Amino acid sequence: MGSSGVVFPVSTGTERSTSALGRAVVADALRPVDPVGARAAEHETNWRADYLVHFRRLVEAGLPSGDAARGSAAAGLASLHQRMRVVTDDGETGLREVFERKPDPAAELGTVTVGGDGDTDRELSLPYRGERLRGDALVRQLDAWVTAGVVEPSCAEAVRAVLANPGWLDLSDVRVVALGAGAEMGPTHSLLRWGGEVVAVDLPRPQLWRGLLETARRYGGRLRVPVAAARRDHADLAEVAGADLLHQLPAVADWLLGVDGRLVIGNYVYADGATNVRVCAAVDALSEHLRGQRPDTALAFLATPTDVFAAPGEAVAQADEKYRQPSTLRSLRGPLRFVSAGRLLRRNYSPAADPGICDSLVAQQGPNYALAKRLQRWRAAVARHEGATVSFKVAPPTRTRSVVKNRVLAAAYAGAPAFGVEVFEPATSNTLMAALLVHDLRNPPPVREHVWQEEAQGAAHGGLWRMPYAPRSALGLAALLGLGGARN
Repeated sequence: MGSSGVVFPVSTGTERSTSALGRAVVADALRPVDPVGARAAEHETNWRADYLVHFRRLVEAGLPSGDAARGSAAAGLASLHQRMRVVTDDGETGLREVFERKPDPAAELGTVTVGGDGDTDRELSLPYRGERLRGDALVRQLDAWVTAGVVEPSCAEAVRAVLANPGWLDLSDVRVVALGAGAEMGPTHSLLRWGGEVVAVDLPRPQLWRGLLETARRYGGRLRVPVAAARRDHADLAEVAGADLLHQLPAVADWLLGVDGRLVIGNYVYADGATNVRVCAAVDALSEHLRGQRPDTALAFLATPTDVFAAPGEAVAQADEKYRQPSTLRSLRGPLRFVSAGRLLRRNYSPAADPGICDSLVAQQGPNYALAKRLQRWRAAVARHEGATVSFKVAPPTRTRSVVKNRVLAAAYAGAPAFGVEVFEPATSNTLMAALLVHDLRNPPPVREHVWQEEAQGAAHGGLWRMPYAPRSALGLAALLGLGGARN
């Protein structure tokens, strides 16, 4: 779980419990809007198995008004920052207070900038099923996705706008800070291809940096690389590149504050298990600190589709229409629901719900993953209301390494097309999401009446919001159907 750097608070004795932290933060987020729900979360005895209902309740409690949702988000963030700790050689301190400490001179970061001599691509194109879609072909694919319910219409509209304005791809006026620069879902590759400048932060792992440096040299963009100042002249840059957000927060903050130009802080970090909460808490503290020092800093997030979202009425209507259409699954629905005591193939929404609740949480991903992703939603809601430019986009289900190594998820993704869900390849997803980031930087999304409306704007959920069945009630069947595909 980690005994140094950003860590969980001590709950009992010397134990730093992830479940205790999760219960407490969710309860604190619910308290201003749903006191009964807060008490239920606090007293949950089996958090690892039964966290799903509490994370759904967080969304439902924010539906009555934007103020309710933002108040809940602010309370959740405050609770997290108050509780999480940072352990250094000098002792233990709070998450916010760590930035008041002067970084160790030995940990000071310098910069090496790597530029490529490749061409700069000023035309939006999307790799898809062995082709690279451009122009009319890309427009047709966007239209097909909208018709099938794979993306929201506002997602297609945003991509069409970027396609029609190729000059938007020139992001030389901003510095996109890619936290988790090597992430499969991140925009690093596309931004370098479009000639942008990426400030890269990722762990000091030589193989990871060799890939990033190779990409930077291939295209026309520039990559700013953090290096321990004392080792800036090392012959092999990949061997000395990188920074650890869990253990070097003050040093990373000082380094980023020294970057010229307007910052866009992109959160693309991921880690397994409890470490995911630790690193997402570190990123959130860093983002808050940077915005305090440089208020024009923009934020960017990719939301997981396997979460709970409020879906607009037109998505509910399409899901209901699919539910009523003749199909093989419809003919099996009755017997399957009977033998499963109603657990299989449940209707996705109550008819005419507006908005409807699409609960796509996957129990196997666990409460730490759910909390780490919820922190990002909370920060997006609060920062947007404070006047920040925020790009928050629901990304499609994607065959990333972290997904396919989970056998249940890999099988479910392989069987998902039977339920109208399209699972994307990483190259398609990260290019699509990079295009949506460009759109949001050129057309900052407005504050809307409801937070759920902000989250639904431009969503590329892969069809989960518009499928006829509640996603979790179809997961087991999708996994069975996909077992052969996952093996292949």
